Amino acid sequence: MLHLRLIVPGSRTDDVLRLLETTVGVTHLVVLNGAARDPRGDVVMCDVAREAGDGLLAQLREMDLDEHGSIAVENIDLSLSHRADRAEDQAPGEGADAVLWESLTDATHEESTLSVTYLAFLTLATMIAACGVVLDNAILIVGAMAVGPEFGPLAGICTALVRRAPRLAWRSTLALVVGFAVAMALTVGFSLFMDAVGLFHAEDLDAARPNTNFIYRPDWFSFVVAVLAGIAGVLSLTSAKSGALVGVAISVTTVPAAANAAVALSYGQYGQARGSSEQLLLNLAGIVLAGVATLLTQKALWAGQRRQKG
Repeated sequence: MLHLRLIVPGSRTDDVLRLLETTVGVTHLVVLNGAARDPRGDVVMCDVAREAGDGLLAQLREMDLDEHGSIAVENIDLSLSHRADRAEDQAPGEGADAVLWESLTDATHEESTLSVTYLAFLTLATMIAACGVVLDNAILIVGAMAVGPEFGPLAGICTALVRRAPRLAWRSTLALVVGFAVAMALTVGFSLFMDAVGLFHAEDLDAARPNTNFIYRPDWFSFVVAVLAGIAGVLSLTSAKSGALVGVAISVTTVPAAANAAVALSYGQYGQARGSSEQLLLNLAGIVLAGVATLLTQKALWAGQRRQKG
């Protein structure tokens, strides 16, 4: 269930209440007349089944409530109510399959912001991966994958393509391109420093490296894993099962590929740098293609479920 808190201008309260009372899946309706001060208006609260939430939010926005009032949405972790159970039963489809497009757009917008924190996490992840590729240490590679924040912009690109949101697409692409460029440039400097103090050695990069040589040797398996991770990542976002994102993060070699390319460039190993760059681009393309396909499939399936239930 979702909890909605609305601030409604007094002149529109009746229209909003009429909408809520006629929407299947809405229950626990509360009205506080004149309670809101900024902006001024009435406070209307209700609970709504997740599967009915996206349609309701779209209708509230069509009433310009987001412009002249406020729409706040929270997830309800526990609701002990027969009315809530009945509302969920009456709403079309299954809550686990429902996609809240407004929530997805807002979440990916925030995660795809090119900020100092985002750059710091991506740079640190790339540097950790650099240590992993030089030491041929799979544990460090996994750690770097988990730290990297690059799935946020990738999800933003997928969402923007499906929702035809050019601003989100530009914002996400900028964060992805600038983020990797900065992280790789700083990792080149980090590698040179580590070499100067005797902690990195060129012969380590040239060694067989059985645990990490896949990073600069892209193949079809790399693309398949990226596609599967892209599907899992988007599903974890749309179903609010964000814990699965950790598994997605350690499934794709984006950050390690960027790190290997940076270390290889610092030693003039252009063959490895080229292979790592190809691995990076292959994984990014696989995630985006799979993410877009997943969102389009969810959109079509959900529309079909609603028509069938209706």
